[in-house]
Amino acid sequence: MPAPVSLPRQSWGSPDAARRALLVHGLGSNGALMWRYGAHLADAGWRADAVDLRGHGTAPRTLDYRIDAYAADLAALRDPAGPWDLVVAHSLGAAAATVTAAADPAWTRRLVLIDPALHLLPRDRGIVRRSQTAAFEDPTRRAVRAEHPDWHEVDVELKALSAQQASRWAVEQTSIQNPEWDVREAASRLTVPTHIIGSDPRVYSIFTGALAEEVLQNSAVTMSVVARAGHSPHRDKPEATLAALDAALTPLAR
Repeated sequence: MPAPVSLPRQSWGSPDAARRALLVHGLGSNGALMWRYGAHLADAGWRADAVDLRGHGTAPRTLDYRIDAYAADLAALRDPAGPWDLVVAHSLGAAAATVTAAADPAWTRRLVLIDPALHLLPRDRGIVRRSQTAAFEDPTRRAVRAEHPDWHEVDVELKALSAQQASRWAVEQTSIQNPEWDVREAASRLTVPTHIIGSDPRVYSIFTGALAEEVLQNSAVTMSVVARAGHSPHRDKPEATLAALDAALTPLAR
């Protein structure tokens, strides 16, 4: 297991809240960009902690950007009260959270994966690479707003900030050091209740088709799709995405 690094956090909700959630962002992003989930869960009485992944935000830089290294960092994050009640993880973060939860079912009681990057095919790798290159070459609000005119101003602000904060080398190495990028085997071993909130393949999704069918063979995994949303549904269609999250969490209502 790779040596973990300590990940910086930001939080929403009361420190005394009975339910605790961990929020994990995707490639090239930062913990702040999970604010929709954090604010929504806090309003529902949760405490939500979002982390910056290694090489992202203000997290430590390192040489190891394998998915297993990201997962080691998440595995080291423990709530003093016991397992996380919920982990919400997007894209790369979802791949790392899947590896963590499969290795240690006591890490979280429930897992919600947002358009998870469980297996990246060459086409998706190219799309991701071009998107990240563009973000680093012009990490400004103007550029983000031009590409995503319907996003909330906070998402525009934080997406620009995440490109300014992240290590371009780390993001590039995340692709290079994961030549297979395939955690399907870990997904097949998940035993905690897991819900996948997928993006609309008519817009763009990295979790669809045969990949989704294969992962859903695990009876612990369910899935819903946010219509007219791309790879970041919480930014494209936040209300529908949060409704999907609420539906996934209904059994946890107290």
